[in-house]
Amino acid sequence: MAYNVTSKSECATNPGACAVELALATISGKWKLRMYALIRKEQPARYCLINNQLNDISEKTLSAQLKEMERDGIIVRIVYPEVPPRVEYRLTELGESLQVVFEALNNWGKAYINDRIMPESSE
Repeated sequence: MAYNVTSKSECATNPGACAVELALATISGKWKLRMYALIRKEQPARYCLINNQLNDISEKTLSAQLKEMERDGIIVRIVYPEVPPRVEYRLTELGESLQVVFEALNNWGKAYINDRIMPESSE
């Protein structure tokens, strides 16, 4: 199943039935968890830092993913009235609460690599 805005709206009407799908729709995407980790580590993280650290991401995709994360309440975008404008991203309280999930996914991924991928490479 692809997770998208439509599935989010469907889950909003019956959260108990699809809470996992709603969570996955919010954090899914090739870049969101990498962006999350970077913003969490650097808080505040400037746009140029995120762009430089994720060197394979297009600016269009980066902007779109940041807007989605802001819309979903994971991050907040702070624009300072300077010339040139300075834009920083920070995690919201909701975004901070995602750290537990992020760590669990990271630990699961490491265990999966050790159990499923590394044994194959030694054969």
